[in-house]
Amino acid sequence: MDAIRVACFDDHPLMLDGLVHTLAAQRDFVVVGEGTCSADAVHCAHAEKPDVILLDVQMPGGGLNVVHCILNACPKVKIVMFTVSKNPGHVGTALRSGVHGYVLKGISGPELTEIVRAIYKGVNYLSPGIAAHLVSNLQRETPDDDMTTGGLDDLTVREEQVLEFIAQGLKNKEIGQELNLSEKTVKHHVTSIL
Repeated sequence: MDAIRVACFDDHPLMLDGLVHTLAAQRDFVVVGEGTCSADAVHCAHAEKPDVILLDVQMPGGGLNVVHCILNACPKVKIVMFTVSKNPGHVGTALRSGVHGYVLKGISGPELTEIVRAIYKGVNYLSPGIAAHLVSNLQRETPDDDMTTGGLDDLTVREEQVLEFIAQGLKNKEIGQELNLSEKTVKHHVTSIL
């Protein structure tokens, strides 16, 4: 299997070094670019065509501001927002823009590498804390709210069960154990939900 070509962009030098070091230490990853602003990310997308790009939401130029530009230059790239921002507006903008993952900083290196591998393989990922917050907000809405729950009505019974466990903060493996499903099947349901 070819190595997963990744690029990392964060305006905090220590965080950027940690990202690069963590991913480069894996045999199946090669870091093809890094930088501290959105302009660096756009340049790398054009020049290197990475498989996965990790962007900070709040770096200079704004990570969210360049998603569309990057996807135009590199339509097959998987974009992961790697951030401390739990702002629902940021999450919504990211998901509508076509990102494949929204990951909160504070996770371990092994967790990050597993998430990036899954996203590379086509699985969308949303940090459990963010998913729980979104579900909580949707449950509080009334039909008269500007934002409707329209998509929730289209979920299957199994998808609703998986979503409830996500809202409780369970990981895919734990959800699989609760529902007597394989982790791969749970990932499929999460992708359908997203």
